[in-house]
Amino acid sequence: MTMANWKRSRGYFGRIFILNLLLIFAKQAAGELRYSVPEEVKEGTIIGNIAKDLGLEKAHLSDRRLRVVSGSENRLFDVNMDNGALEVRRKFDREELCHGEGVCVTELKIIVENPLEMHYVAIEIKDVNDHSPNFTKTEQHIQIAEQTSLGTRFQLQAARDPDAGVNSIRTYSLSSNDYFDIDLSQSDEDTIPFLVLKKPLDREQNKKLVLFVTAIDGGKPPRSATLNVSVTVLDSNDNRPSFSQDVYQIEIYENASVGTIVTTVNATDPDEGTNGEIEYNIAKTLAPKIYSIFELEKLTGQIKLKAALDFEESEMYKIDIEASDKGTPPLTGRCRVVVKIKDVNDNSPKIDVTSLSNTISEDSKPGTTISLISVTDKDSGVNGKIISRILNDVPFELKPSYKESMYSLVTKENLDREKVSLYEILIQASDCGNPPLSTVKSLSIQVSDVNDNSPRFEKSTLQFYLSENNAAGGTIFSVSATDIDMNENEAISYHIVRDGSKDDVTAFLNINSENGQIAALKSFVFETLKTFQFHVVAKDSGTPSLSTNVTVNVFILDQNNDNAPVFSQALYKARVYENVKLGTRIITLNATDLDAGKNGHVTYSFSEVGRGKQTEVFEINHDTGTVTNKKNIDYEETNAFEIRVQASDGASSPMTSNAKLLIEVLD
Repeated sequence: MTMANWKRSRGYFGRIFILNLLLIFAKQAAGELRYSVPEEVKEGTIIGNIAKDLGLEKAHLSDRRLRVVSGSENRLFDVNMDNGALEVRRKFDREELCHGEGVCVTELKIIVENPLEMHYVAIEIKDVNDHSPNFTKTEQHIQIAEQTSLGTRFQLQAARDPDAGVNSIRTYSLSSNDYFDIDLSQSDEDTIPFLVLKKPLDREQNKKLVLFVTAIDGGKPPRSATLNVSVTVLDSNDNRPSFSQDVYQIEIYENASVGTIVTTVNATDPDEGTNGEIEYNIAKTLAPKIYSIFELEKLTGQIKLKAALDFEESEMYKIDIEASDKGTPPLTGRCRVVVKIKDVNDNSPKIDVTSLSNTISEDSKPGTTISLISVTDKDSGVNGKIISRILNDVPFELKPSYKESMYSLVTKENLDREKVSLYEILIQASDCGNPPLSTVKSLSIQVSDVNDNSPRFEKSTLQFYLSENNAAGGTIFSVSATDIDMNENEAISYHIVRDGSKDDVTAFLNINSENGQIAALKSFVFETLKTFQFHVVAKDSGTPSLSTNVTVNVFILDQNNDNAPVFSQALYKARVYENVKLGTRIITLNATDLDAGKNGHVTYSFSEVGRGKQTEVFEINHDTGTVTNKKNIDYEETNAFEIRVQASDGASSPMTSNAKLLIEVLD
């Protein structure tokens, strides 16, 4: 079948229709299934067994969701899910689906899931001889002068038969007579019958002849139709108009403007006067569409466009032209003008997407098929040649099928929902016309979550300080983890790891599994337990679930400030040379406090008692107890300093202790 025949399609399927292609997925090898079925078979007729031919288990057809993918609910075929048979869904007529002599093929795609497979099925619709040939008019009148030369040809009306192949019109026959034979003018487009004069006419013997022309198809048995031809023999106006050609072959571009001259036909008549004056007309036996598109100048024979052409609607028109003289009675000659429409690039490509799903799991492997892409262009030749590509930078690619202009949209790398959860894929189809025409289609793909991330704590080790004498049963602190997955994969529950031993302190702890709050079932005392450690596990709700744990260190704080800081010495002595640099370390004092926590945290200062010039020369670090000079030391001015220092703890009512520091200045 040619592309031209396909473009003349009408109705749901057209003359050749393609639903889509076979794409190759999973374990399936390239190829297709082929079946044939006669037209007009009844609903439920079995064409073949898809399950058997694809090697599928009948018992698993429903689980694997085997189905025919079609763009319309009026599809012709369906699969019986009980036995896997491919059945006729409704009665159909080949002549409604396809037109012409070519093979009539419908193409289906069949999807099977778990795992995903796509199979291509081609079904040839066989013609049956269900139409008889037909003449538009059952009678034709011809007037012929008795002096007409032998061998003169007279065009007859051609019959039409919508059947194809051998079932179409094969020949014409003529009833027995002495004066005429029948001759056929054949071309790729049509077969036209002609009467040919084989014996001179004599009006005195026969003023009128009645002939029967029969059109016969090639069916078994054959069908036929008969045309009654009345021949009137004239004794004046000896010659009928004669065209320079029996058939005019014309080509014109589909974008020719209204008013364009398609061609000029020319007929001549050797008679003189009005008998030789010619007028042209379009025959009245043609399809109505022809009269709406073409007009004929009666006197010049010019054929002009009166409406726009469309190659995609019709690639060819056959116009029968009559030339009549003005004799009494007038004589008429005929010719046929075959107008072939040439394509221009006036149609943009069309992109059809069959999405298996608008979501894809983030753990899908590269090469996973998302959608089936079909690109078509009503134009022909290079104007209908299509190049397809993805415009934006996405982890997907178009994988071509063995059928031109058919693709599968597949992943080309691993996906990660936590980085990108939604992709907008821009698919462009451009034809090869000059200039090219393009179409862009957007396809949204949602990436679905899988449980590929464990819960995470902010730190691997957590430290908490708990004052002693806490209230039994109260919350003492809480832990919290996060999970970047979504839905149930991000829902976290908490539990404490317990070893079940006698001394396991976690026996006195309880955790809220939903929010991680930890409660102490008893009150802790600093003097009996100063610190302990345990582990908490955070577990998500995915399948399978993922978990992580954290180490928790707990320090019990002493609530009572029982001890004052104690200096390591009651008297500290130090020496320093005069004129040392400012900030020189003189000595570091040390005091300790037996209490815990802030009660045992020691800070240092110069005592208010005895503060004088020495505190202008020296300073002490509040946290470390290091004494440095903040002013120049001059031996001649002072050769010794006596300073009282104080150590304080961090309680709300701090306790203090004092020591003496003697600094000798060296000359």
